[in-house]
Amino acid sequence: MDRRHFLGTVGLAAAAGATLPLVSSCSNGRIGEIKESYQADLLVVGGGPSGTCAAIAAARRGAKVLLVDSGNCLGGMGTKGLVGPFMTCYDTSGDNMIIRGLFEEVVDRLVAEGGAIHPSKVRQGTEFTAWISEGHDHCTPFDPEILKKVYDRMCAEAGVKVLFHASFVTPIMKGRKIQGAVLLTPSGLEAARAKMVIDATGDGTVAYYAGAPCVFGDPESGRVQPASLFFRINNVDTYRLIDEVVPHLPEFRRVDGVSYRCLHWRVAEAEAAGEWDLSRKSVNIWRSVEKDQWVVNCTRIHGVDATNCESLTDAEVEGRRQVEELMNFFHKYVPGCEVATLMGTGATMGIRESRHVHGDFVLPVQDLIDGVIPDDNIVLAANSIDVHGAMGGPAGGLYMPIKKNMYGVPYRCLLPKNVDGLLLAGRCISADSPAAGAIRVMPPAMAIGQAAGVAAALCLENGISPSSLDYADLKPALLEQKVYLG
Repeated sequence: MDRRHFLGTVGLAAAAGATLPLVSSCSNGRIGEIKESYQADLLVVGGGPSGTCAAIAAARRGAKVLLVDSGNCLGGMGTKGLVGPFMTCYDTSGDNMIIRGLFEEVVDRLVAEGGAIHPSKVRQGTEFTAWISEGHDHCTPFDPEILKKVYDRMCAEAGVKVLFHASFVTPIMKGRKIQGAVLLTPSGLEAARAKMVIDATGDGTVAYYAGAPCVFGDPESGRVQPASLFFRINNVDTYRLIDEVVPHLPEFRRVDGVSYRCLHWRVAEAEAAGEWDLSRKSVNIWRSVEKDQWVVNCTRIHGVDATNCESLTDAEVEGRRQVEELMNFFHKYVPGCEVATLMGTGATMGIRESRHVHGDFVLPVQDLIDGVIPDDNIVLAANSIDVHGAMGGPAGGLYMPIKKNMYGVPYRCLLPKNVDGLLLAGRCISADSPAAGAIRVMPPAMAIGQAAGVAAALCLENGISPSSLDYADLKPALLEQKVYLG
């Protein structure tokens, strides 16, 4: 019996109220069983930016929400992964902030606590955007520790029940309908039953094991985007670093998909000396909120399968090896970084791509390029198409700024095929690989999560399935939560 069939059997047995002799307790030798522990209107699996916004949005409409995450904080890539800054939330003109709603509220709260610089004050081509211009206007530097507190407070205020250290094991199914999930917690295996579920795992884990069709990475190329381990440094002489970079700005370029941007001249020196074996040719280094703190996005680990434990383990180890090499590079080659200190690496690898769940509509990248705003639009965004490793070589990538002012994401992309009572949120929504390369970043992911949460609450209020929800009811509910739809 393969793992998927086994887990499906477990889910069906749990749905029938059975207890299963699955694990043996080390403390007393007794056989464990699935405990009936939680009951909610809505179960949100995954407490990253999308799942957290989904939970808050649904709870604000009165739903009883249980939000579960395998880690110890909310925020996912923005907190555990140290990914920063928030990418642009503006249209391509740079004049209008179009990703608003809960994202804007999070930013405003961060700014009020001294934990972010408002995107209106951050322009392209500066040290806050790694001196990148295309697609990088109005980024939002933020402090991940303060972001953790903001998410905690917003969930508490909305009445969301949060459960950390709770790993998804299998869905509880009745035919095609999902009715919750079995979780592995420090207390053992526990059932969390719900009338509706949102998959915000990033990897489409809930949808996959519930029976929804999925593809892994880009079926045409057979590849997934490389992973990265982000890290933060401090004790940087920021003004010396700026003085080092600015005279070289006219030399920034892309050749055959390879970026020669920040510090590429220093990378060339290190490479010539045999002290650089990373696949990148420059260093993405972003100034953060505090003057001496910077965020580094430079590690690159190819071929990582985020659905495979051994692959992830190898990637985490390789990521830390690359961080060590980068710290040596900073100390030896980069003015202003001679005594820089490693504040910390991400507690989890930054995954750009894994499964894409197929839904009622698969968002094609051409719709983003053409600026299509669908009739059932839930999000307006203008984030660039950013597919690392797309050119085939280890350093190459596909980067396409959006030529239109903005594009939309249809509600249909949140509806997985073959499963009832389930909505998708975040990176795993129904989109082709290059389209997902644009909407996977945190601001649109948060907006997609908010839309999923509002949709789930409306379905619960009206006793209907997500596929039966009328957009004429969804749109005003989104606008009520200050979502910008044009």
